[in-house]
Amino acid sequence: MSALFRNDRPGSHAPSVYAAALPPPSLRPALQGAITADVAILGAGFTGLWAALTLARAGRRVVVLDAHRVGFGASGRNGGQVHSGYNKPLDWLEAKLGDTRARALWDLSEGAKDQLRDFCAAHAPEAAFRPGIAHGVYSAAELDETRAEADHVAARTGQTAKVMDADTFGALVKSPLYKGGILDHTGGHLNPLAYARALAREAEAAGAAIYEQSEVTGIEDGAQVVLTTAGGRVIADHAIIAGNGYLPNILPQVNARVMPINSFIAATEPLPDTWRDVLAEDIAVADSRFVVNYYRFSEDRRFLFGGRESYSIGFPADISTALVARMTRLFPQLSGMGIAHVWGGSLGITVPRLPYLARLGPRMLSAAGFSGHGVAHAGMAGRIMAEAVMGQEDGLAAFEALPIPRFPGGTALRAPILTLAMTWFSLRDRLGL
Repeated sequence: MSALFRNDRPGSHAPSVYAAALPPPSLRPALQGAITADVAILGAGFTGLWAALTLARAGRRVVVLDAHRVGFGASGRNGGQVHSGYNKPLDWLEAKLGDTRARALWDLSEGAKDQLRDFCAAHAPEAAFRPGIAHGVYSAAELDETRAEADHVAARTGQTAKVMDADTFGALVKSPLYKGGILDHTGGHLNPLAYARALAREAEAAGAAIYEQSEVTGIEDGAQVVLTTAGGRVIADHAIIAGNGYLPNILPQVNARVMPINSFIAATEPLPDTWRDVLAEDIAVADSRFVVNYYRFSEDRRFLFGGRESYSIGFPADISTALVARMTRLFPQLSGMGIAHVWGGSLGITVPRLPYLARLGPRMLSAAGFSGHGVAHAGMAGRIMAEAVMGQEDGLAAFEALPIPRFPGGTALRAPILTLAMTWFSLRDRLGL
């Protein structure tokens, strides 16, 4: 069974703090019968919705199909963190791709943040975007690496961020475990489900059609592309595949390079009077653990703490215990705090933890594998896919240069192999190695 149906009720959002805080959405119809379109899109998350919005605004006939609801997958249940850059530093990209291609990728990442901020300001105030994201490290050596990387980015691009020693960072992020960190005001955080719903609203206003509870069970790529569901099919000149970690095993080229993993989030009861005992500013934070801890406060001052990855399709029976233990180890002042919501979801990762954007055929494109950077990058990828359909391929060419190999062992063995590796990294984290 794929991640599409293993852990969630059909047609229902995850039991997240986001879904609880927003009014229930009206159900869009499922696809019935055969229809035609200029572009068919699989997936109504950030990638698919940004592609639909871009194409519809350009006058294209667009149909979006989602197996569940708008924002059902990672787009509607993630930590809401808007990062700068990639999971690899700029000098790594330069060494692999050369200065020109690396700079093009960096500029696309910067543009992704601008795109998100501008959209939220104009169309999604309910998403409550707020600037500021920090990254904490656990050793002096890591802090030296962080400072060197920040200096390199500043010299190459002019973008600056504030590197902090242990005392300064500890005054901002009030955990006893960090040895320093960096604060970037060009990133930030938001309510991801509200953002996804706003994208869908604007795409529909521009003329896109969105069908929910319409799982794509087959794809034919010939003179035209045909996406088949239980109730009908879409015949289109082009298709954009945006299923990411929830894509069923129907496209071997994508499934071989993009693997679903699970991550989990807990939300406390509101802390309106004491939240600054944890964070001095309303920012998001992630850290340097291989199994990353990521956290922030919601608008109503609930502490949202994420981490504790797993590599099987199913969620563990008890999500909360291990997750809360990680939270209180970082922040002992939260011991005994009431937990109001706990949920999980699947994201797509690649071997180098870089996005996989590819042309799968003359008429079919795919974007996936955002590896924890999807809040900004997935929307950027949707726009790039839409532009490529319309003949503007510079953005796609920049990403196609990234080395994204297949997972060792193929789809059958990739999870067991990765689980063995992650067991070692988790042990190393716990021992502080």
